Amino acid sequence: MTDNRLVLQQFLPYRLVVTATLVSEAVARAYADLFGLTIPEWRVIAITAEEAPVTQAGIGAVSRMDKVTVSRAAIALVERGLIERQPNPEDKRSHLLALSDAGRAMYEAIAPKALAIEAAIFGQFTPAELETLRGLLARIDATVLAGAVAERP
Repeated sequence: MTDNRLVLQQFLPYRLVVTATLVSEAVARAYADLFGLTIPEWRVIAITAEEAPVTQAGIGAVSRMDKVTVSRAAIALVERGLIERQPNPEDKRSHLLALSDAGRAMYEAIAPKALAIEAAIFGQFTPAELETLRGLLARIDATVLAGAVAERP
């Protein structure tokens, strides 16, 4: 007989959210203290650095942030002179985002610190364990994106 009781501390979706929140909060404190950035603002900068030119919808698709969060972060970064907006010739309703020179300089200052934070959090794991974790997370993402969750009762 299967035990169908839900034990929240053992429920993996809950544990993933708790762990992600703990990591995100630690990172957020560092970015706020060092650079005056929120997590969504940092994500917009990082994705723009990697994908530019990119639309806000493109950032949302990569980051899984909602439209409003991406929009607010992009507006704040444009106002700070870290992101530049250009008309999108393929879609007149959207804009293409790219880092300004100041945004690129900030990204280059943050990236090593982001890697140091990652090392502080995950440094206790072996390279093989980290590769396994990345693989497991990718498999979870693929399962959820494939809609497998919706097919189950």
